[in-house]
Amino acid sequence: MDTEKRTAEYAERLSRMIRFETVSKEEETDLARFYGFHDLMRELFPHVFGTCEVLEHEGSLLMRWPGKQAGQKLLLMNHHDVVEAAGSWEHPPFRGEIAEGKVWGRGAIDDKGELWAMLQAAEELAAEGFVPEFDVWLETACNEETSGKGADWFSRYLQERGIRFDLVLDEGGMILDEPIGGAKGTFAMIGVGEKGTADLRFTARSAGGHASAPGKDTPLVRLGKFMAAIDRNQIFRAEVPEVICEMLRRLAPTMEGLQAKIMAQPERCRPVLKRVMPALSPMAGAMVSSTLAFTMAHGSEGYNVLPEEAYVIGNLRYSHHEGLEGSLKAIRRVARRYDIEVDVLDPGYPSTITDFRSEGFRAVEQAVRAVFPGVRTSPYIMTGGSDSRFMSRVSDCCIRFAPFKISAEQLASIHGLNESVDLACLAPAVDFYKYVIKAVS
Repeated sequence: MDTEKRTAEYAERLSRMIRFETVSKEEETDLARFYGFHDLMRELFPHVFGTCEVLEHEGSLLMRWPGKQAGQKLLLMNHHDVVEAAGSWEHPPFRGEIAEGKVWGRGAIDDKGELWAMLQAAEELAAEGFVPEFDVWLETACNEETSGKGADWFSRYLQERGIRFDLVLDEGGMILDEPIGGAKGTFAMIGVGEKGTADLRFTARSAGGHASAPGKDTPLVRLGKFMAAIDRNQIFRAEVPEVICEMLRRLAPTMEGLQAKIMAQPERCRPVLKRVMPALSPMAGAMVSSTLAFTMAHGSEGYNVLPEEAYVIGNLRYSHHEGLEGSLKAIRRVARRYDIEVDVLDPGYPSTITDFRSEGFRAVEQAVRAVFPGVRTSPYIMTGGSDSRFMSRVSDCCIRFAPFKISAEQLASIHGLNESVDLACLAPAVDFYKYVIKAVS
């Protein structure tokens, strides 16, 4: 099949997956739309579902593609839930429009695009009669964007059966031009770990009262001062771990001047890098320390009522070097100054860090070089989260990489407006997964 015809067919399949709305919500109880999406996947990928043994758990799927001999080496995973799509979109978020050289809609990148490419690669190989040497497992969850319960449950299921993998490959980094400021090259950013995620509640209390005679430092005022103090000051300890040093060494040849010299010898320049990284970009800064973002707030129920209790919710992304406890200690030190209570709503599940010298990492690098000529590779630590954190129970090599080249605007559209993926990315993405399946299984 020629590339143009192949791309048109691929775009239509991805469009159909986007059109099937699968927004996940906290404390999900109605799973009907996810089961409906399973039916769509069965229709689109009949050879996959006809070949694999399928285990369903509360809207999530785990599939085993039997190999020629006993054992398993590879788990490919993505997810089929998406976040909500509020706001004004240029192309409606659940129409899957194919226009301007792109497929548009919620999930085009996060994560139905990757899920489609993974299943399309398996579908084509299975249709050709390909049988992997060892079992290949495919997983897709319906709650990655909320609780992660699907992948958590499957990881325990696999662990209880003594099943381990040489490589787990999930969504994550992508192919970017200038991944951090000053790096004038195109890089496949391959995630080898991710920061832990915890949800926190910050509560301020008072006796309440009428808004006509407010006292000083009422609950919302104290919360405001607390948030401003967090925003103005770097309260977390910055470190430049080995993975980030390796990333900087690989980016350095594409940089110029003093920046290139510093990045080329990161171990010697760690004190400088601790200060420089946050200045490069928010993402670069987030790679070297914990971060805290405030996401929700609540006060009184009346316009003229001072709250007896007010709270804000914060999303903490804690670094590997400081961890949850160290990050909480730094936060509580500030909270005490404003008489604010700190409660951990969800401590999260921290990931391990995969060795960028491992065979699994090299296999992903080889796939990138084979399918995307001229694209350089670099390890990094993800600042976002993925379901693969749970799979550290069953593998020492959990890689986070999605085989799509995206622009800065497309990167910003993830969980935002006007999410899209370029049509030119579709065929290479399928070829990437095919390469990995053949090379690792």
